[in-house]
Amino acid sequence: MPSGRTHDRITLWALPFITGITFFQTRSGNLTLLVAGGFIFGGLMFGPDLDIYSRQFQRWGFLRFIWLPYQKSLRHRSFLSHGPIIGTTLRVLYLSSIISVLAIVVLEVAEKLWNVGFTWQFVGATVMKSSRYSTEFLALFLGLELGAMSHYVSDWGGSTYKRVQKQGIRALLPRAKMKKRKVTTRARRGKPKTSKNRMNGN
Repeated sequence: MPSGRTHDRITLWALPFITGITFFQTRSGNLTLLVAGGFIFGGLMFGPDLDIYSRQFQRWGFLRFIWLPYQKSLRHRSFLSHGPIIGTTLRVLYLSSIISVLAIVVLEVAEKLWNVGFTWQFVGATVMKSSRYSTEFLALFLGLELGAMSHYVSDWGGSTYKRVQKQGIRALLPRAKMKKRKVTTRARRGKPKTSKNRMNGN
């Protein structure tokens, strides 16, 4: 598995390609900026390795405590953290929930201390207005997913390379078939002798 420094280099090297391809496809500076920003953030701070004490986790500084429940709830390199799309989606939902709770607490404190009034109708209206930017949100999510993808694809490639070095071409075969062959071989070795073999002394 590549080191944290290697993951960072892969992210930075891939950034010009991601930016160029995005601008070529969209012809939009705003969407390109969102995809590129999401890619950098996803690759350096919002990637799959937030489920362990990693470089990504450390970059959150004094805010990294918010990821401790996330780490305790997931096994490292599980499908929920390193799975395509679902890993990024889960992290977005998790962080959004944390931000929402903190925002409600701050607003409640502000209302009590400084008589800053707000209503849930205002919050609902703000959420409805934000839905107009669905294309921008999609571009940002795409950038986050591409940043995470650069991470777990390199993990998969590094692990596969090491297996090929140790096992040869067999490492590329589906594991199910390999396990089936092992079970069949063990069954044949442990097959009891027939009465005919016993009579012959075999």
